[in-house]
Amino acid sequence: MNAPADPQFVSRIRASFGRQKAMALIGAALTSVKPGHVEVALPYRDDLTQQKGFIHGGIIGMIADTACGYAAFSLMPADSSLVTVEYKINILAPARGSLVARGEVIRPGRTLTVTRGEVYAEDGKHIASMQQTLMMLANTPDTPE
Repeated sequence: MNAPADPQFVSRIRASFGRQKAMALIGAALTSVKPGHVEVALPYRDDLTQQKGFIHGGIIGMIADTACGYAAFSLMPADSSLVTVEYKINILAPARGSLVARGEVIRPGRTLTVTRGEVYAEDGKHIASMQQTLMMLANTPDTPE
């Protein structure tokens, strides 16, 4: 297990998540924060579906990106921030009902961190898998400029 660079990483992540207007818009919640591991829950809402009634793929990507990003952020110094550089997501099954995205760090780095995300339905069905690369922005606050 990787050790966090900031002992106050949980409160820093919760404060940052609280500023995420996109997560508030879709009703997502931060449900677990551990070093290198974060979970984001999304209750089902009809207005998040596509034309066939499944949760839209863009919404699935949003919660997976966020869970992975905060998993990486949990291991970074307090005076840093990060941005997503790249991700690939495979949607494995139609998403029905509430979802949970689990992000974990595969390889932390000084500049680039690689994460993995998995999205599951409330019945345990595996909905999507993501691999993501994030870039740490040293000495750059995680607040609006």
